[in-house]
Amino acid sequence: MEHLDLNPQVTASLKKANIKSVEDILAYSVVDLQRVAHLSIPDVQHLQKAAAVRLQRDKNVITALQLYMDKASFPSQHQKLSLGCSLLNNFLRGGIPIIGITELAGESSAGKTQIALQLCLSVQYSAEYGGLGAGAVYICTEDSFPSKRLQQLIKFQHKLRTDVPADVIRSIHFGDSIYIEHMADIDTLTDCITKKLPILFRRSPVRLIVIDSIAALFRCEFTAKDAALKAKHLQSLGAKLHHLSTIFTAPVFCINQVTDTMKDADTALNLMGYVNAEDYVRFGGLRQ
Repeated sequence: MEHLDLNPQVTASLKKANIKSVEDILAYSVVDLQRVAHLSIPDVQHLQKAAAVRLQRDKNVITALQLYMDKASFPSQHQKLSLGCSLLNNFLRGGIPIIGITELAGESSAGKTQIALQLCLSVQYSAEYGGLGAGAVYICTEDSFPSKRLQQLIKFQHKLRTDVPADVIRSIHFGDSIYIEHMADIDTLTDCITKKLPILFRRSPVRLIVIDSIAALFRCEFTAKDAALKAKHLQSLGAKLHHLSTIFTAPVFCINQVTDTMKDADTALNLMGYVNAEDYVRFGGLRQ
């Protein structure tokens, strides 16, 4: 494996899994690499560290700090998608990142769907007005798509977006650029993310994915005793969404509904790297 200092058993497992390069190794998440190559977590961690060191030494790569500091050379890493609200934009320092996953969680009727719908409209504005000049995909896993509420938002865009000239708002056919999917189980959702969305992104100007909600299907298909397995599946799904976001420079916005005790959110928070609900509360409830 490109002269990596690895245990022969690890090398044999990689060959059996048809993983031939350091790029292949780093393209997998820890969970996926463990599953595909049948390796232990310590072996996977050592393998990824060795691959990263090798890649940095042999290839023209940069560090995360360099990426953060050199904004002029990597504009997409610093561009934000506006939420269409100055207060929320100020809170998020301009909006949500156009690469990566943003998760919004809260109790029922807290306004989560309202923000998601507004994002589906905001993304259609040009960059001059905080958008990406593209459409959106809205994936529903619980309730039907709130089309009536969307039409109300479209109707009042001239009042909600006073920063945009009226003629610009009238020129955008908002309803024509929002693609709606309803998912009933995890397999269907995974198939949509890995197969249907890449085709849609290549054929249509779409730059936003909304999932409402990300944890609902996992609550239905897994019991409390399956918490560890549920977390692995959720992390794997998160890795696929990150991959899709990176390839197409498209933000992913995930909604989660939680209860007063926050216990239902524990596994959903694994998508964003939280340990549990208490960790989530300490960091403020909205994480990018």
